[in-house]
Amino acid sequence: MPSKLFDLTGKVAIVTGSSRGLGLASARGLAEHGAKVVISGRKSTPCDEAAAQIRAEGGQAIAQPCNIGRKDEIDALVGRAIDAWGRVDIVMANAAIHPWIGSALELEDATFDKFMQVNVLSSLWLVQGTFPGMIERGWGRFISVGSIVGRVGDAVTGTYGLTKAADMQMVRNLACEFGAKGITANCIAPGTFRTEMARTQWEDGAMVEWYCGRNPSARFGEPEEIAGLAVLLASPSGGYINGQTIHADGGHTISFR
Repeated sequence: MPSKLFDLTGKVAIVTGSSRGLGLASARGLAEHGAKVVISGRKSTPCDEAAAQIRAEGGQAIAQPCNIGRKDEIDALVGRAIDAWGRVDIVMANAAIHPWIGSALELEDATFDKFMQVNVLSSLWLVQGTFPGMIERGWGRFISVGSIVGRVGDAVTGTYGLTKAADMQMVRNLACEFGAKGITANCIAPGTFRTEMARTQWEDGAMVEWYCGRNPSARFGEPEEIAGLAVLLASPSGGYINGQTIHADGGHTISFR
């Protein structure tokens, strides 16, 4: 029986980018605490497999493929949750793209527009599709997954970092607008985790030496270490945390080294 402090029984959660990695770990955590979870990603088979895994663990989950850069697919994702379970209480905007690195002098307009549409505008579409119901019920949770690169500068990943800084500002804005209506909006800003997306970093010896050398925890994060934060921010216990960005980075951003 889940603790009432973190009990999500009866709540319906959409987690984007949840067929693997941090999204899947978070979806599993939410389901473990009673939430009905909609698994989403671009490809249907991994989504189906992730939902089946959660059901095998005793949770409730369905799958809905979604390219978050397309508004019609966001609408279909929200519609699927409502058709299946009648509501959406929790949104975790985890999916994002990082298709390009390089100098600001070489950044093309089309690339910039793609970054912003997929990483930022998609979150607004999710808000517009789910907040009216949350307002009506007087309860809701919005969790954005940003990155520590939204807090610090970088010479080559600055465009991605720009979108992650937007995540942090978006939750502040949403908290100010909707906090009195029973909705919280917060951002989780991960450091580098041992996910498939970051494989090139944690398998690179030079990167491992650099990252672990300046990180107080001297290691990369594990996906399951995000799940607890997702549950906290989605749960009754997180109800007075609003407009905040929590850095899950082993202390990376507080280290002077």
